[in-house]
Amino acid sequence: MAQSMTKRPMKGMLTVLALLPFSTGPLFEMTSQDCLAIKDEVEDLEKGGINVIQINEPALREGLPLRKAEHAFYLNWAVRSFRITNVGVQDTTQIHTHICYSNFNDIIHSIIDMDADVITIENSRSDEKLLSVFCEGVKYGAGIGPEYHQQRIADRINKMLAVLEANILWVNPDCALKTHKYAEVKPALQNMVVAAKLLHTQLASAK
Repeated sequence: MAQSMTKRPMKGMLTVLALLPFSTGPLFEMTSQDCLAIKDEVEDLEKGGINVIQINEPALREGLPLRKAEHAFYLNWAVRSFRITNVGVQDTTQIHTHICYSNFNDIIHSIIDMDADVITIENSRSDEKLLSVFCEGVKYGAGIGPEYHQQRIADRINKMLAVLEANILWVNPDCALKTHKYAEVKPALQNMVVAAKLLHTQLASAK
């Protein structure tokens, strides 16, 4: 187990939920069984000493029906499916998830209902539209990690701090880094760390 190789916390990753079929027929029942299988994987990670587990992708928008009359049923199904996968974890285990590029405004309450400890949300290619959700007064009490491209990262974090409490904001790299070579990834992550430390210093001095 990777966790035995380091004293630092390891994040377990399960990239599965976006592939789950949606149907009101037999496939709908099959999906519930798939979620139970994922639940077993999550619990195995926890038993192996992994206390941070990311379950991707809840697919709140990807499979959303075109007919608005079907939206509520679909979103309830997607949230229920996600919650099944981690219903058995200990309170000390942190559940993360990731939501790709989309318009979050009309699904923000479903995101909240997922009850994840930390939501990582794309915030670069969408031109920081995530900001508008919180500017409209939506309160989000769990952790939230907007993804950032590496240019002007400190400025982008400050924009989020204008609408989010500092204690729930996570600083994450853009998920597109997985397609880049190490020579590009290393300086990008270094820039992110420098920006995070700068903001920590600024916040500490403002107290």
